[in-house]
Amino acid sequence: MSKRHDTGSGPSQRQLRVGELIRRTLSDVLNRAEIHDPELNAMSITVGEVSCSPDLKVATVYVMPLMGSVPVEAAIAALARNKAELRHRVAGELTLKYAPDLRFRPDETFDRLDETRRLFADPAVQRDLGATDDTE
Repeated sequence: MSKRHDTGSGPSQRQLRVGELIRRTLSDVLNRAEIHDPELNAMSITVGEVSCSPDLKVATVYVMPLMGSVPVEAAIAALARNKAELRHRVAGELTLKYAPDLRFRPDETFDRLDETRRLFADPAVQRDLGATDDTE
């Protein structure tokens, strides 16, 4: 069987599948407040996305506190403090050779959506969009 070498065409199916399993596991653990840290358990944190490295040894977890209840930096600090326990929970759910190292980053998806909405609301963009509708 030959080895397939991707040249940066995006994540593989396995990376996507493992990332989604990690996201679900972390979401469940945080939702049920199963971590032995009262500060972390008091936070409502959304796990938006998990992207895995090609060798599945590193998982970057994009998180955001719900409704701005706490600063995102505080949530990431609390998650980083409990990284070992979270990694242990993830390892128990997955059947991988190695438990991935978890790295927590702020989820900026909503900020990008707001910026996109702002751009589409710009009168010059509206004018251009109206011009393309007339020509079709």
